[in-house]
Formats: sequence, structure tokens, C-alpha cells
Amino acid sequence: MAEHFDALLRGGHVVDPKNGIDQVMDVAVQDGRIARVEPTIRGTATMEHDVSGKVVMPGIVDMHVHLSEWMGGPIGHRMLALAGVTTALDMAGPIEGMVSSTAKHGVGLSVGCISYVRPGHTVGSASPSPGEVEDYLAVALKGGAIGLKLLGGHFPLTQDGSAAVIATCGAHGAYVAFHAGTLETPNPSVATMEEACLLADGNPLHMPHVNSYCRGFEKPGVIEGQEAIEVLARYPAIWSESYLAPFNGFPGSCSNGVPESNAARRVLTAGGYAHTQDGVEQAITDGWIHVQADVGGVVGLVTGADGVAVWKAAGTMVGVSCMVNGPEPRIHLVTARSKDGRFGIDALATDGGGLPRNDIVERGLPLVRMNALTLADFAIKASLTPAHILGLADKGHLAPGADGDITVLDMDRLTPVLTYAGGRRLMEDGTVYPGPSRFFTTPAGRDTIAAAGLDPIVVAPGTMLPARAAA
Repeated sequence: MAEHFDALLRGGHVVDPKNGIDQVMDVAVQDGRIARVEPTIRGTATMEHDVSGKVVMPGIVDMHVHLSEWMGGPIGHRMLALAGVTTALDMAGPIEGMVSSTAKHGVGLSVGCISYVRPGHTVGSASPSPGEVEDYLAVALKGGAIGLKLLGGHFPLTQDGSAAVIATCGAHGAYVAFHAGTLETPNPSVATMEEACLLADGNPLHMPHVNSYCRGFEKPGVIEGQEAIEVLARYPAIWSESYLAPFNGFPGSCSNGVPESNAARRVLTAGGYAHTQDGVEQAITDGWIHVQADVGGVVGLVTGADGVAVWKAAGTMVGVSCMVNGPEPRIHLVTARSKDGRFGIDALATDGGGLPRNDIVERGLPLVRMNALTLADFAIKASLTPAHILGLADKGHLAPGADGDITVLDMDRLTPVLTYAGGRRLMEDGTVYPGPSRFFTTPAGRDTIAAAGLDPIVVAPGTMLPARAAA
């Protein structure tokens, strides 16, 4: 009797670097997992897809997005699905809102969260004691987070406070990421990034959006990019990612007539505007700052009078962006390799989600077309490596028994055309098919996630941000 599967993808060019597959194969999915990957699979399926002429790869894992009510917003779930993503890490939270909004607005991705460390909000000051950090980490983990995020580029701590957060997370096997910057050195540069590396003191760390430290403010951006790669090579416990979008992103919020975020003030300086609420309004009016707004069911960027109206209607509490990322460092950071053949920057991410730059496919595949990356390289940077960094051993590959996460790519149009997440069709030809989301957490957060009506994926402490020897 012929086997029957939940789904069969027939005749696609399967690219699975972990398992050494780079050829035309069929892929079968059953009970939420990869069942078989073979040249020809005899059998039937509830859903069959002819993907001949398309590329079939493990589901894209975006390890840097924003989906919380504080930044990005829940609309980002749908935006990620449309972009071909099947798994994502929210890099701020706060965790309470992230869990509730995912339960309400999730469309079927696997998501996780690291919760922000922000003076006056989650810790009492910019120099929290190790004990205070320990207490907050326990609360965040119980709430479902896998760790903490330092917001140095926006709301910095002192050097000692930053080091305490990294060390505490390391001691508990929790995840930690550091948008580099402290009160002592707030300006983004390669030196700022290296300061963060030093403060890690050998502990595991995720260094996000390396391109943000290579914007050509001190040297040509591509030179800064190479310097950043050379710095990171000296710190093997630190994992890194960069993104390809030209726009940055930061809170547009103002308090007492001044912008709250350090990033906002830097953008205003670069454009020649005053560090005031009026300065922000003028920058939006002139088109220097773009406001994130709902445009046809997804987030887009608006400016001028329309942008000012959106910004004011939100009481300034809305995300904004500015085109500050030059092309040369963005491309170099994605393609450059170190002397041992590894990529200088480990993963390709977006800092997207509800921020309109979910472009791993849109801007990553053109690098394949121009032979700057192979398809296997793309799968490594966009799926295998980020899954490994996050401790998600069942993702990033297509071995039988792996999670049924698949992204299908049209190389003529350079777009995602089909995804499966957890064995269920998530997106096909630009239509999202919503279903229940999964939430990866630690054992401490399992009950919280389950109580919210989400399916918990439990990641063991210490498996995230693994030692390089385990790569």
C-alpha cells in the first residue's frame, strides 16, 4: 500500500547543507516533521506541490526581529510569513506583551523572545547590581523569555551594568544579546562594538546588526566592516549577524520635548536637526526621517505631512527609520570570510518583523545571482547557523525527524513562494494561511507559554550560543 503523507513537495532543487543535499529531490512531511527526502517518493498526500524549477531549503530562521507592542507590533507575524520566514527571535519584548500578542496575533511561526534591560522600566538604574539582574532574569525566564537584550544603542547601561547582565546570563545558560553601547561610549562605531566584546569577558554573546557599527562615520564603511570582522574573530564566544536593508530603525518617541532614544539623536545630528521634538517633526516633514505606518495590511514607511500625521496620532510612540546604511559594508559583511573559511559574520538577519525590512530573501538572493554566495551559503546563513545559535536542533535542516519547516524559493523572481512551518502550510504565492504559533522557551517558561495557549518548544539552558567547537 502506498504511503500517505500530510504534504509532498515534488521535484524541487533541495538545498540542505547540514545533510549534504544539493540536488532535485522530493520532500515528504508527516505529523509536523520531515518524513522523507528522496529522489522519488512513491505515495500520496493531503497536499501535493509541484515545485520543479524551485529551490527547497530548510525554513528561514530570522534571529533578529521585532514583534512586540513596544517595537514592531504584532502585524510583523504576517509580514515575516510573507517574507518566507518560519522561525524568528524577537529581540526586545518585553516578554509579557510578546507572549500575549503572539497568542492573539500569531500566524503559525515558531517565535521566541529576549526581554529588554531598560533603566527605569525593567531595572532601577543604568547600573543595576548583579543581584538585581539575577532577579530580573528569573522573572523574564519564568515569563517565557530565553534571555535578555541590552539596548545600548538606545537606552545604555554603564559598563559595569552591561557586564553584569552578560555574566549573569552566562552563569545561567541564558541567551543574551547586546546592541553595543554604554553610557561611557554611546556612539555606534567599531570601537563601540569592541567595547561590548571586551565587556563579555569570554561569556557567550549575540552581537546584532554588525552593519550598524559600520556606517562610515569615521572611515569608509567597507573598511569599518572589515575591521569589525577582524575584531569579532578575536572573540570566538560571540556570535554575530548583520542585515542588508538601507534603513535603520529606532523609537520616534519624545518625552518633555526631546527624543528618548540615543539613536534618534544621532540621526538628527547627521541630518542637521535639533535634538528636540520639533526637530523630529521637521526631519519627518523634510523626508529625512520616515515613519512606520500600516500600509495595506503591512508596515510601510511614510514621510512628509502623512508621516507627521501618523507620528502625532501615535503620540510620537511609533517606530521610525532613516536611510543610513551604505551598500558597501552591508554586502561585505554578508559575503566576507575569515582565514579559516568561515563567514566573518555568522548569520543573515533583518532587524525586521514589524519593521519593514524583512528582506533575507529579497536582498539575499541577489547575492546568489551575482555569485557572491552559493545557494548552500545562503541556506547556512539564513537557516542552519541561526538555528544552531538559538539551540534549535530540529530546525535549520531537512533530515527525517526534523521540524517540518520549509521555504521554497523562485530564483527567477527572487521571492519565496511557499513555506511550511511545523508541518503546516504557512504561506503560498503571497497568501498567508494563519494557524497557531509555537513559542520557544526554557524549562522555566514552559508553563507560562502553555497557559497562554501556545505550543512551547523547550530549549535547554546552555545549548543556546554554543561553543564554536560544537558548530
